[in-house]
Amino acid sequence: MSDRAHHSSDISDILVVVFIFTDCLSLFSFIGPFFQSFAEARGAAAAVFRLIDEGNDPSINEADVWKDDTESIYNINGDIQFDNVDFIYPSRKEAPVLHNLSLIARAGQTTALVGLSGCGKSTCMTLFLRYYEPSSGQITIDGRPITDYNVKQLRENIGVVSQEPILFDMNIYENIRFGKLNATQEEIEQAAREANAHHFIMQLPDKYKTLVGERGVQLSGGEKQRIALARALIKHPTFLLLDEATSALDNVSEKIVQEALDRACHG
Repeated sequence: MSDRAHHSSDISDILVVVFIFTDCLSLFSFIGPFFQSFAEARGAAAAVFRLIDEGNDPSINEADVWKDDTESIYNINGDIQFDNVDFIYPSRKEAPVLHNLSLIARAGQTTALVGLSGCGKSTCMTLFLRYYEPSSGQITIDGRPITDYNVKQLRENIGVVSQEPILFDMNIYENIRFGKLNATQEEIEQAAREANAHHFIMQLPDKYKTLVGERGVQLSGGEKQRIALARALIKHPTFLLLDEATSALDNVSEKIVQEALDRACHG
């Protein structure tokens, strides 16, 4: 009798262990994605903290960068010139990106930078936007160094359309309005027309009030690019920078976006 009780007790213990083990597996399957997200966030944060920990460039006076300027950049119509520009990213000092680069982008014309991936094409745009300063050499607009201009005023005159447009989790109207916060409905619709976006927007159930979702997931690649272009065009920029704006699109979308870009460049 005691042997049976002992045997029954052993089976009960095993069943308890099995149930506990099953519960543990369920728990780990629930918290597993959390650890994955944490690891991804940690990797992304490392780059941010590395940037924060970097010392300020002593050659850049922050007060001078943001100071008001008496000479206006508005409506300027001049050539962009890179004169013997060198650049090294502070976090990759062992790998120079630009060396002795000289180029001229003529006013009223389209200038294309062609080269292998990583050769510094996007870096040129970054320097023109003054997210970084050249290690040596200078960049000028109509013969005047861009460091003479107030950064905010300079950027207000530059429209940018990147390969992967950044759209916010709000409606189309608000995403376009980011280019000009005081824009009217008429201005927003006109910018959308210039970007070949108005037609597809009006076919949506909520039209300009359509929510695009996080990163624009509710829209196709071509639709996102046209919204981004409308956002760039609404402020009537003096300079329009295109960073491989159509490289990730299918042929049909690329043709539509390219037509809008051509119209914008000649408008």
